Amino acid sequence: MQPDKQIDFSPLLPIEGVHVIHAFYRIEHGQWALFGDAEQRKAKTRFSQLVQDVRAMPGTQLLTFSMVSPKADFGIMLLTPDLQDADRISKQIGLALGADILDPVYSWLSMTERSEYTTSDEEFGKTLETDENLKAGTPEYEERMESFRERMKKYGKDRLEPNMPDWPVFCFYPMSKRRLAGQNWYGLPFETRKELMAGHAKVGRTYAGRVRQLITGSTGLDDQEWGVTLFAQSTSEIKSIVYEMRFDKVSVEYAEFGDFFIGIQLPLDALFDRLEL
Repeated sequence: MQPDKQIDFSPLLPIEGVHVIHAFYRIEHGQWALFGDAEQRKAKTRFSQLVQDVRAMPGTQLLTFSMVSPKADFGIMLLTPDLQDADRISKQIGLALGADILDPVYSWLSMTERSEYTTSDEEFGKTLETDENLKAGTPEYEERMESFRERMKKYGKDRLEPNMPDWPVFCFYPMSKRRLAGQNWYGLPFETRKELMAGHAKVGRTYAGRVRQLITGSTGLDDQEWGVTLFAQSTSEIKSIVYEMRFDKVSVEYAEFGDFFIGIQLPLDALFDRLEL
């Protein structure tokens, strides 16, 4: 008889950033109705404890949503560094209310990432010299450069280790850039792509304080190249930013969009009530 093999669950960590899972489910109310009152309470307690335990993990966030359209009833957004944890938690969530209660209808795996189109120190320094006539080495120039570096440091941290808001309206959709003859985003020179993305980002910045946006990379991880997550205080803001972005050249000529999912972020007690569990 061969000895039992030791299973290696060593952490699977990215070089930087965290793994992100969006998962959406339908509630099988027929199966749930087969549970007695005591069994239903036990299932909800088990689910609540799992959510509480996950939220206590270092560097991990778990958000829960009531999904608005018939595409799904319930959704989660999980952010955690270790792929082992992401896999384990997503499976535990799917079973926490009992077998066959949560029916998965859609999921997305991505990672937080830096943007390759961010402004460098050198580029910002040239802007100060040419647009504002500030000379390198002067106190005002150095002060502006230091302020820029602090902003970029925070921007990078917010991209790689975001702290997602408790705003109620949630939107998720995947997207890719087109690779068609005559419309191949990746056939454009880098500087052209960077210039186009600067205009695209400018539109997004007009929604600062009204829409929180997180772009996560899914190239090689899922069917399209990015996942876009938006949070706002009303659906009007979500609708407005997506509509306005579609007139930007990056979207007009090169964007391909997947399905859109809209949810309402709720605490668990309110979520159970909304889902009629």
